[in-house]
Amino acid sequence: MMPPENISLPENLKGWRLDGPPRMIDETNIFEYMNGAGELYLGFHLDHLLVYEYTDKTENTIVVELYQMKDSGGAFGLLSMDWSGEAIELTPSVTGNLVEAIIPPYRAIYGKGLLRAWSGDLYIRIMAYKESPGVKEIILELGQLITADRENPAPPDFMKVIKPSDDSQWSLNSKRTAYFYSHLVLNSFFYLSHTNILSLGPSTEALMVTFEKEEEHSGKSSVPLLVIKYPDQESAAAALHDFFNAYLPDMTMKNLPGEAGRETREFFQIEDGWMGYRLLNSNLALVFACPDQPSALEILEKAELN
Repeated sequence: MMPPENISLPENLKGWRLDGPPRMIDETNIFEYMNGAGELYLGFHLDHLLVYEYTDKTENTIVVELYQMKDSGGAFGLLSMDWSGEAIELTPSVTGNLVEAIIPPYRAIYGKGLLRAWSGDLYIRIMAYKESPGVKEIILELGQLITADRENPAPPDFMKVIKPSDDSQWSLNSKRTAYFYSHLVLNSFFYLSHTNILSLGPSTEALMVTFEKEEEHSGKSSVPLLVIKYPDQESAAAALHDFFNAYLPDMTMKNLPGEAGRETREFFQIEDGWMGYRLLNSNLALVFACPDQPSALEILEKAELN
């Protein structure tokens, strides 16, 4: 992959002037640059960030942030946090290797003066302080210059764990699919606890998808499905045990995790509906807020654990 420091940005672009060399941000000074949000990027395996600034004659500013991640999954995960906005095609023919039905078929999104894009192991944010006429075109041109000639690898293989079916009343909302590693990111989508009760971290992969169904009298039901891949079976079983004690302290786990290759599953009715889990080898799937137990079982089985 081409590191961001090897990307050449023009000094002048249609009336916009580059204000000197980029600012270098890494784990030693990231909190000076973005306060609490630094944990988010470090949780996605940030290596370093380069920040460029362009200004025009009216002193409007465009900030270019190039986040060099340690892997492509981290860059993809940052984009997956929010799929809302206008789909943008910065480079041609980049949709063929995306995971069908699980995520939207694009790698760049624009909205209100902000472009966000995933390009290999690079996550890109280009934003204007004021969205004046012509700003969008400049932002998109910068995005095209940055992503030109870069590789566009497929999303993480772990995404393939989800197998939605056309014959189900429960449909997957692809704009609510998130890939991540940190419990802080999980809590931004579905709050479980202020502590890391599922033992998420750099050595785990987590995927959250949302299934929806129109109910006759109560409107749309929305059910989150969380799937986590741990380094090994022992880590997965220990994480499930810790989760159970923290999240369901008044209930008893009847089906204790067993040997490799044997699946463990249970269902529980709690305040916000039915929840359930499946544990197989190093994979743990959890479903929450289901209207009934059959729905919890059906949605859990949309995760193809191995």
